[in-house]
Amino acid sequence: MAKISGVSQWCAMYLLPGLAFKSVIVGGGYGTGREITEFFLSHGAFGGLVGMLVTALVWGLVLAVAFELARLTRSYNYKSLFQTLLGRYWWLFEVIYVLIAFLVLAVLGSASGEIVQQSFGIPPLWGGVLLMVLVGLLTFFGSKAIEKFFVCWSAVLFVTYGTLLVLTLSNYQTQIVAQFQWAPLSGGEVVDGVRYAAYNLNALAAVLFVVPRFLTTKNAVGAGLMAGLIGIAPAVLLFLTLLAGYPQVTQSALPVVDIMLMQNLLWLLVLFKVMLFGTFIETGSGVLHAVNERIAGSFSAQKRPFPHWLRAAVPLSFLFCAIFLASEFGIIDLIAKGYGVLSYAYILVVILPLLLYGSIRIVRLRRQSAVAQA
Repeated sequence: MAKISGVSQWCAMYLLPGLAFKSVIVGGGYGTGREITEFFLSHGAFGGLVGMLVTALVWGLVLAVAFELARLTRSYNYKSLFQTLLGRYWWLFEVIYVLIAFLVLAVLGSASGEIVQQSFGIPPLWGGVLLMVLVGLLTFFGSKAIEKFFVCWSAVLFVTYGTLLVLTLSNYQTQIVAQFQWAPLSGGEVVDGVRYAAYNLNALAAVLFVVPRFLTTKNAVGAGLMAGLIGIAPAVLLFLTLLAGYPQVTQSALPVVDIMLMQNLLWLLVLFKVMLFGTFIETGSGVLHAVNERIAGSFSAQKRPFPHWLRAAVPLSFLFCAIFLASEFGIIDLIAKGYGVLSYAYILVVILPLLLYGSIRIVRLRRQSAVAQA
């Protein structure tokens, strides 16, 4: 029993944070495959994999520093963490977080509408409404419910993506292998790898609820580095799958659906759409749970309870506005234009401050702790 308990504790310490991070980024980051084609597939097979490696490294380093800084300062929501990091300018993070939250939710609403329309022939608006209801329910029940959903649905996601890759390799192995022809790297794949990592770091705010479980620097840094690898793993599986339809799929709103239709995998398409809708719920819940935790922190500072009705009302308000945004712009334009612009804001406000000043702050805090204990 002790051995099982030890394994369970290791998973909770090192795997769960990565699964939570993956769960928050997957819907807005690569669930549809549109994002993979935009940032990676456009650079070809080798270039795309290089870009993904860059993304994993950036995620791992930033999360390792953020988790350790949050652990040392007991910053369990994004306001307190960025007050520690940016001082009175912490609100810069909140501004870009809210903007990208709306953008991610709009992408989810647009993709949900397309899935519902393709599957049942009903107006896309109903896909967004269903997403609103389910995300609202999950965020209402709080961290524990979200954590359990993340773990369970992660298993569904890896099985589905793995099955799709195996079947696609069996049918298009020659075409996929043929894409791996050496071509000189342009440097653009590195830039896009950093940009992709940057805008997806909105998930950092959504996974700070895992920080209280970290007892040591090893826990925080190890979990952060592993989260970078776990976060990119499904994207690599999907990237290899999409090579079967390259370059045609780069023009598709839902490239992964096109790959399954190419192979007449209708049974897997049904399973995939269910899985994909679940990832939208994961991402939407994670993004909005961070907003709830930020508001709850303000109520707590005033020694007031966070009303239960507000825990549901906040996500529903965000989703309502985001679905309106999705109806005005297509998913391709939202990803190509919106994500590209906000990624640079994340580099300036999140990545550089954490890796530079955040690291220095950690060293100072550890020295102060050592002096206090001496």
